[in-house]
Amino acid sequence: MHRRDIAASAALGLMAAQFARPAAAQAPSEILARLLGGAITDVPGVKVGHFTDPRRPTGCTAILTEEGAVGGVDVRGAAPGTRETDLLDPSNLVERVHGVLLSGGSAFGLEAATGAVRFLEERGIGFPAGPARVPIVPAAILFDLGMGDHRIRPDAAAGHAACAAATDQPPEEGSVGAGAGATVGKLFGLPRGMKGGIGTASARVGRVTLGAIVAVNAVGDVVDTTTGAVVAGARNAPDGRQRIGAAASVMRGELPASLQPGMATTIGVIATDAQLSKAQARRLAQVAHDGLARSITPVHTMWDGDTIFALSTGRSGLAGNMMALSVMAAEVMAAAVLRAVLRARAVSGAGVPVLPAAAELG
Repeated sequence: MHRRDIAASAALGLMAAQFARPAAAQAPSEILARLLGGAITDVPGVKVGHFTDPRRPTGCTAILTEEGAVGGVDVRGAAPGTRETDLLDPSNLVERVHGVLLSGGSAFGLEAATGAVRFLEERGIGFPAGPARVPIVPAAILFDLGMGDHRIRPDAAAGHAACAAATDQPPEEGSVGAGAGATVGKLFGLPRGMKGGIGTASARVGRVTLGAIVAVNAVGDVVDTTTGAVVAGARNAPDGRQRIGAAASVMRGELPASLQPGMATTIGVIATDAQLSKAQARRLAQVAHDGLARSITPVHTMWDGDTIFALSTGRSGLAGNMMALSVMAAEVMAAAVLRAVLRARAVSGAGVPVLPAAAELG
């Protein structure tokens, strides 16, 4: 064996050993106690509303900025489903958006954004376009069609209902809205996964507030950013009580399941009351993905359509400090991801896989 082959083999062995090393796990309540709290609605000018379909685990979540907000977006997953993202390019005309719609239902769920547009039009909110005002509502979807009857998915009425429910109060977290049918830890197939959900968090530095909301439906595991322990993810067989660590299993040689592209996806929004340009908003969306990378492993896979929007209401009157906001965005997004799975609960129904939530496994 050549010297370089020996070195490469040793490095791979060391890497596998590091991935396989068990991490000390804490109870869900202990993790929640030390996570950032708050909500994206702590950002002035932001409202949030959920619609959860009672017929099966699916739904949508509306994040409204009725006075308008500078918007940006960054897509990292290889299987995205989005609407109105091209106009967020800094070189394009429209400067401000009036909301973002996050939805289950795969590509079918993009219809929910039509209901959000109708809701805002009814209130005279939108981009001036001749005799009309056209609400600008970008959207992104996640795949939850394996959770019950796939013919039931968020539509325009669902999007309208989510907007009608929107307030500036902290939104509910867990198995609601766009997170109702979310699941995680699917690298070895959905039956070995766990329940995902939707979470939110915020931070204030000086006079500037930044918040996040995220629907977590990842192929990968959600891990504790402090200890590295798997909080919600792929489980062992046959008893399904042990979280095995998807990355560690792959490094030991266990091959992932054959997955359908687009069967997952984590989608979210970062919002701040700092004043940003469109280019800065896009950059903030990009760095917010660092929060996903810290809390989800693996992330940005061929089977995920990970998408993050950034919104700037500018209500603080202060120019954004991009270094400070970048640090805040990653920290707040990572906290929101963890809160999503810690607040999730198992769901049931016809054709719904029995998947435990982190709170129930302990």
